[in-house]
Amino acid sequence: MSLAAAESPQHSSSSDDFAAFLDGELDYTSDTLPDEEDEDEGDTGRVKRRKVEVQEGVEGPEGCSTSQLDIEQILEASTEEDMCKHPGFISGLCYMCGHKVDVEKYDSVALTYVHQGMRVVTDEIARVGKNESKKLLRQKKLYLVLDLDHTLLNSTRLVDVTPEEEYLKSQIDSLRAKDISRGSLFRLDFMNMLTKLRPFVRTFLEEANNMFEMYIYTMGERSYALQMASLLDPEKVYFRSGVIAKDDSTQKHQKGLDVVLGQESAVLILDDTESVWAKHKENLILMERYHFFASSCRQFGFNCKSLSELKSDETETEGALASVLKVLKQIHSMFFDSEPGADLADRDVRQVLKTVRRSVLNGCTVVFSRVFPTRFQAENHHLWKMAEQLGAICLTEVDPSVTHVVSTDTGTEKSRWALQEKKFLVHPQWIEATNYFWQKQPEDKFPVSQPKSQ
Repeated sequence: MSLAAAESPQHSSSSDDFAAFLDGELDYTSDTLPDEEDEDEGDTGRVKRRKVEVQEGVEGPEGCSTSQLDIEQILEASTEEDMCKHPGFISGLCYMCGHKVDVEKYDSVALTYVHQGMRVVTDEIARVGKNESKKLLRQKKLYLVLDLDHTLLNSTRLVDVTPEEEYLKSQIDSLRAKDISRGSLFRLDFMNMLTKLRPFVRTFLEEANNMFEMYIYTMGERSYALQMASLLDPEKVYFRSGVIAKDDSTQKHQKGLDVVLGQESAVLILDDTESVWAKHKENLILMERYHFFASSCRQFGFNCKSLSELKSDETETEGALASVLKVLKQIHSMFFDSEPGADLADRDVRQVLKTVRRSVLNGCTVVFSRVFPTRFQAENHHLWKMAEQLGAICLTEVDPSVTHVVSTDTGTEKSRWALQEKKFLVHPQWIEATNYFWQKQPEDKFPVSQPKSQ
């Protein structure tokens, strides 16, 4: 047994899985230890324990001090340390040979969500990610990294519940119920909050599990993340790979795939916030934010009633999760089913994602009117870039090829041209909704307001 399994302070499934992964799948003993030691795992384990004892200065197995240990055992341990590649460390000890190592000499990444105090050498993470990705691809699966808040659920503090939301307290589902998988609204008194799961989330996770190895990745605290994971996955079926929280990120205020044990070419991300994925935008599918509680609307500056105050909610069949599941199925099918017989390791899900995105507004030519600030470079505006990513052609002036004029009122010259030429005149929200739902939205649902009277 390696140190990861023997001395883990966190008896979590992810820690146990990774310990088994290190001991079984990596099988470093076959590469670093003499053949005769490979044949006796018990002896190898004892040698590791002796080496830890030498480092710690504790008594040996016979009750004698480490300074009295047989010199032959010390030489044996020293030889093994020289042969070990030190792929990673737990609290400064190599998790393969057990020796104390100067971690600063190694280019490594903290994997604290796997095991407290764990760091893995960058080259080793790349090797593990490549091997794990190959195994996953053989199972016709990819990786899916899921945000929590506003993507899979919405939470609010009890003190932030408005009078119009008080009715919710009589509709909560009990955490003590035998089957909490049937619930969707939970009161967490020990955290002083209410949590509402997004409609369709349980079906989404069940179907996504057939196509993906899933991670949770949140900028929230670990205690909160684990509690939310238990609500979403009470049977511990979906998030075996891990729950990554704020303190597990290697860069402040950013999320990164450097802590995900898989190749970036096989990873998709669902998140409502693009800015936290600055280095991985090509992997990201941006989600429409789920604002169930009033405090969530206020947090983002919306001066309107929340879904809870309206006693409403997203629909199961037409909500954001149902829509994005269709996209994920399409991407998965294109990745695995196109070009039968080709080497899957050479494929890149980011290219598939681009292809699917560009098909959404293919055939549309868009002109913007009174949408960008004066003297603003149109090509740099996020709506222009969004439309192009969706496959539209964007122009600065109207011509017969234009299919849509995007404007904020009907009083502009380009808006009047659109009405005269019977072109689509739509509000900018049409592009945003199309981007969220990955499907061209009905133009008549996004009308442009009449100009204000002078």
